[in-house]
Amino acid sequence: MIKNIRTTERNTLMLHELEYPFDSEYILKKSKSLKRRLLEENTQRIPKKIAVLGGSTTHDIIRILELFLLNQGIEPTFYESEYGMYWEDAMFGNEELNAFGPDLVYIHTSFRNLRSLPEVKDSREQVEDKLRSEFEHFQVMWEKLADTWHCPIIQDNFELPYYRLMGNQDGADFHGRTWYVNRMNQMFADYAAEHQNFLINDICYQSAAYGLDEWSAPFFWHMYKYSLCLKAIPWMAHNVANIMKSLYGKNKKSLVLDLDNTLWGGIVGDDGPENLEIGQETNLGQVYAEFQSYVKSLKDYGVMLNVASKNEEENALAGLNHPAGVLKPEDFLIIAANWEPKSRNILEIAHQLNILPDSLVFADDNPAEREIVRQQAPGVTAPEIGKPEDYIRVLDRGGYFEVTSLSEDDRKRNEMYQANLKREKAQASFADYTEYLRSLDMKATIRSFEPVYMARIAQLTNKSNQFNLTTQRMTQAQIEQMAADDSYITLYGKLEDKFGDNGVVSVVIAQKEEKAAHIRLWLMSCRVLKRDMELAMLDELVERCQEAGIEEIYGYYYPTAKNNMVRKFYGELGFEKCSEDEAGNSVWKLNTAGYEKRNHVIEVES
Repeated sequence: MIKNIRTTERNTLMLHELEYPFDSEYILKKSKSLKRRLLEENTQRIPKKIAVLGGSTTHDIIRILELFLLNQGIEPTFYESEYGMYWEDAMFGNEELNAFGPDLVYIHTSFRNLRSLPEVKDSREQVEDKLRSEFEHFQVMWEKLADTWHCPIIQDNFELPYYRLMGNQDGADFHGRTWYVNRMNQMFADYAAEHQNFLINDICYQSAAYGLDEWSAPFFWHMYKYSLCLKAIPWMAHNVANIMKSLYGKNKKSLVLDLDNTLWGGIVGDDGPENLEIGQETNLGQVYAEFQSYVKSLKDYGVMLNVASKNEEENALAGLNHPAGVLKPEDFLIIAANWEPKSRNILEIAHQLNILPDSLVFADDNPAEREIVRQQAPGVTAPEIGKPEDYIRVLDRGGYFEVTSLSEDDRKRNEMYQANLKREKAQASFADYTEYLRSLDMKATIRSFEPVYMARIAQLTNKSNQFNLTTQRMTQAQIEQMAADDSYITLYGKLEDKFGDNGVVSVVIAQKEEKAAHIRLWLMSCRVLKRDMELAMLDELVERCQEAGIEEIYGYYYPTAKNNMVRKFYGELGFEKCSEDEAGNSVWKLNTAGYEKRNHVIEVES
């Protein structure tokens, strides 16, 4: 099984040069050769059309953004507005943009694009009027874009001004430009909180992290009309790419951690758990404690935690049970502490969790171990985490777990996978698989799309790769449109059992055309594979089709590097193969007349 995973993942190699921490000058200088190397890889990528509407020069931003997106498995084509024409293009369009039809819009503006700023003669009311007018200038543009393109919008907020007329009171007095920018950024953030498909690219933070003096160096504006210095472009493009790859399901799912000198100082097998550096007694112990707190917080956001360590299991558990440690054994799904190669353990972790290796990030203090994992476990990301005091910065700015939406299922992901491991243990005690399934007391809810689950459904369409027949990616706006269109049958499926609630795990979208229904999308979360949920979904789909007078259901399979497991899916469900081309794309048909229900183990509420 491990061998099969590795063979598949040879198609998903990434360029290490484009992982944080990266060399910006190298990327800028070698962009052509980096792009060539990326395109030479045998990698299947998601094609996306991205409109970049700029308030400043954007050519080099697009040039570098393309590299990061290609590296994340997204193949972009770009529309670029003329210099400074972001608002005009958004509001009025043009022939080129209209023909382009973007999947995503990125608006690159900066402090230089603010049209009016507070003046010393202004009253508080006049400054508030300027704020409202400025915000409405952007708001009307966002709403026009949303109405026209029904796609996600990414908007830069504003970097702080590069000089302060009022000194340190510039952020406290309403006459200050710093005060004004902070208020405007908060208004942008409030709007983002209320609109699902609107996201902020946090230029304010990025410029502070990079260094505002260098970021806003006036030379680049006056010479080239760049809103930031040339060397900062890769850092900003990396951040924008992180938002985009998160939107399109390219986030990592799990952080796999080494133990000795990664989660604590020292070697537990040699030094003993009582002599490890962790806690408040030493400065280095405090560094490791802070790192453990950071990792624990990632778990709260749905990142699955695992261990791959060369250690005796007894020693590993003793280290994790250190009284000053923040992370405990129960915080991890799998603790692989043995003397096998870490690459082998990591691939086995992916297998046990039923996720692909490219969903894993491996953190290890040892550069040799990191390189071995890169070579022997292709697809796994092993960042150069540096010294202990750098661990948080490198992992955090790597953007591996970028949040663009946070569902209840995300927050419960560790619990759900922990329950899955319990199910696997329970299965071992049954000789008959059907009896095992019955013992789970499974209950499913299968209904038409509902507003409360739209974000999760859109998330699944962009994240699910293995059990995904057509791998069609959709935004929340597209999902909502289909749900409101009577020509579509939309179904979501939730599944729970005696071990816990799996949340929304399956999605089916079928388009009605006269007496036929065409399945445009069928996907399922890997954590409920082989649980007969697919049979329950098919039963409900056939019933809906029969009610609508539909006589035939057509299913489509489009092969990718990751969905080979469902190549024979329709045939196993009793569909008849109609055709298959040289690329492996196949069409299947099922007659609804005389259909008998296939699910006999799940209690379904519809």
